[in-house]
Amino acid sequence: MSTSTHAVVPPRLRRSFPARFVRNREALLGLVVLVVVIGVSVLAPWLAPEDPNAGDAGNVLAPVGAPGHLLGTDDQGRDVLSRVIHGGRGALVVAISSVTVAVVVGTALGLFAAFAGRRTSGVLMRVVDLMFAFPVILVALSLAAILQPGAWVLIGTVVFAAVPYVTRIVFAEARIEREKDYVEAARSLGASEAAIVRTEVLPNLISSVVIYGTSLVGVNIVFTASLSALGLGIQPPDADWGRMISEGAKVLVTGHPGVATFPAVAILLVALAFNWLGDGLRDVLNP
Repeated sequence: MSTSTHAVVPPRLRRSFPARFVRNREALLGLVVLVVVIGVSVLAPWLAPEDPNAGDAGNVLAPVGAPGHLLGTDDQGRDVLSRVIHGGRGALVVAISSVTVAVVVGTALGLFAAFAGRRTSGVLMRVVDLMFAFPVILVALSLAAILQPGAWVLIGTVVFAAVPYVTRIVFAEARIEREKDYVEAARSLGASEAAIVRTEVLPNLISSVVIYGTSLVGVNIVFTASLSALGLGIQPPDADWGRMISEGAKVLVTGHPGVATFPAVAILLVALAFNWLGDGLRDVLNP
């Protein structure tokens, strides 16, 4: 007579990652929305019905549903739908690229601080605290004065603002991981600290970093739009959601809310989609 010693694994944990992801409606919805928005942005030159920068002085502030202008026109006679389609390109590139850089830099700094000596770690984390306290708008204004307003100002500002958050999260989790038995076992077998960080600790932090980074993109879609509305981002005549809101605000009182509303809805939808995807990934990667 024999007794099985195999542990019973819950069905949810036995499913593969794709299966768990598909069953998570929040993550799937976020991914579908982002695929559609990114696809439309990439294909903007072919999907936009009009040139987004071409104005028509004889067709200014056409209402929604006007012939040839599904979402109307702005105060320069430019097609709002075409500008919304093209405006997503800059917003997505800036947010995704800047957060990617911030995640890479913040992860490296957090891991280094967690495994460095106490004095080095203390100095590095105090520098991170100073970055938290530094006014972000002042960083944006300084970069705009040096580089001229544009996409690089947005990217530099987001990287400066996001790095301390990522560093803090990675530092806290890495300090927990370094005390676990598998790290002590690797150390007792002669593995160097660099090897332990690279092959043992980092793989266990990847899921947390990916989840946080995904949600961070959604936050920074809104943040970069705010900077663009202040004139620090992508400059005219190029279409940009933040600048479209700023320009549309001038005609809200004249009974033409669509000029500002449609880019605002696009920002809201993309920000929500990234947050849905991040929350869904958290449930899928850490069931």
